[in-house]
Amino acid sequence: MAKKDKDQAEGKGGTATMPRPRLRGVYAETVAPKLREQFGYKSPMQLPKLDKIVINMGTGTGEKDPKHLENSLRDMTLISGQKPVVTKSKKAISNFKLREGMKIGCKVTLRGDRMYHFFDKLATVVLPRIRDFQGLSPNAFDGRGNYALGLKEQLVFPEIPYDTFDRIRGMDIVICTTARNDDEARAFLKLMGLPLREK
Repeated sequence: MAKKDKDQAEGKGGTATMPRPRLRGVYAETVAPKLREQFGYKSPMQLPKLDKIVINMGTGTGEKDPKHLENSLRDMTLISGQKPVVTKSKKAISNFKLREGMKIGCKVTLRGDRMYHFFDKLATVVLPRIRDFQGLSPNAFDGRGNYALGLKEQLVFPEIPYDTFDRIRGMDIVICTTARNDDEARAFLKLMGLPLREK
């Protein structure tokens, strides 16, 4: 990635610079000291941090309904603030009428300031808007400190205008951290404000 593109992705340089994420300050002042006390880290490099957030939206076979894929790209751009890439099928599956190379969805990878802004919005605005929300499952970790969750509809994001809504689109969100194990990642994400239920 070129330095200019990297700087823009991380909110540095360029004309449309983003404000400093609130969570960076929270991490430095509150989260890091508590983690150091709880796990006894000797070096700042051992502290868990957010690495990246990947958002993935499947659309089925976009060949039959290209408008569906277009609208999915539009919705994901509004949600993430970054242009998504189109995902294509890796192999053909005749039962699903799927050919290799078919456009079947889109995804976006957030890093830097954009990642922190998205995480803050997800934890404080989006998840509480879900009807009958009781907290996220504390068991959806992969064993390496990464957390995955699924949302059933895109309307929980305040950026999606109701007048452009054509159909419900779900998505998978994977929060990747630098934690060494699930216990450290669970403690870190809870301190960062992710509403995880007690085990």
